[in-house]
Amino acid sequence: MGDARGWVLHVDLDQFVAAVEVLRHPDLAGRPVIVGGRGDPTERAVVSTASYEARLKGVGSGMPLRLAARKIPDAVFLPVDREEYEAASTEVMAALRAQRGATVQVLGWDEAFVGVTTDDPEGYARAIQGAVLARTRLHCSVGIGDTLVRAKVATGFGKPRGVFRLTRDDWMGVMGGRPTIELWGVGPKVSARLAKLGIRTVAELASADLDVLATEFGPRMGPWYAELARGEGPSTVDDTPFVARNHSRETTFQQDLAEVADIERAARLMLDQVLDDVAAEGRPVVGLGVKVRYAPFSDKTFTRRIAATSDREAVIEEAIRLVGRIEPGRPVRLLGLRAEMAMPDDARKGHTPTRSGW
Repeated sequence: MGDARGWVLHVDLDQFVAAVEVLRHPDLAGRPVIVGGRGDPTERAVVSTASYEARLKGVGSGMPLRLAARKIPDAVFLPVDREEYEAASTEVMAALRAQRGATVQVLGWDEAFVGVTTDDPEGYARAIQGAVLARTRLHCSVGIGDTLVRAKVATGFGKPRGVFRLTRDDWMGVMGGRPTIELWGVGPKVSARLAKLGIRTVAELASADLDVLATEFGPRMGPWYAELARGEGPSTVDDTPFVARNHSRETTFQQDLAEVADIERAARLMLDQVLDDVAAEGRPVVGLGVKVRYAPFSDKTFTRRIAATSDREAVIEEAIRLVGRIEPGRPVRLLGLRAEMAMPDDARKGHTPTRSGW
């Protein structure tokens, strides 16, 4: 115990989607549960979430369901039920906001930052775990830090159902020798590019030449990666309501599409859904993106900035032009459409790592 001070807590629900499904189907407790697509492992779809029992047998998020079924033939496969998960998430966030003195910044269905002033952050974290469990019957892990980055990374050391603290004092001792890919905001592609520069550990990235990083990643992102490796960055939790930058849809086809007309028809169906979401936001479209996965597994993305417009037909015309860049005659396994919207001036305060979209 000591003087009260500001802390950042990162709350992460343990195997959230799988845990929600086990609550609905108690007989699944202790069994390998895999959630993805329509729950049919013979179809083209990927794993959204796997229970810990499934993870221990090598199944993870993003893995094709067919491969997951080969790894665990007796696993239970379930379809994705967004409405159920969103309802559970709403209850979790309500439990967090009900905590004394809490400022809550939602990151997704299953995670949030909580800002609090306290002299006992571990005690506060345990209270959060108890409150979430009592309200939702779901377990969570809590990372404690003096910055958002350190709190986020700390959570991984606390899983499952644990609490872990990382601060400036012990950050490098814990993280310094670990590979850069273990940092929040560094994925496989970035870590591979860092490795080509001879930078493989967090400590090496933290002390890397900023000019070298800027040359490789740009004048903003290069130095930011070094800052990330030191665990630095914002230390204030921002509860400003999330404002979506874009809306998107993507579909994996059970049979590859090769005809131009079939691809355009599928694109228009997705565009209708995307633009319905955009219309509900009341903001103009300023950019478009098309993602295509050629068979067997080769991704390509096309993007275009457009003059801000709320004219649906104009947006569709621009999007179909972009779809026209797909190689004719080449089998298409997956297609995705994205519409980026103009952002309100006050939509964001500061910069924190985010999962990149396509």
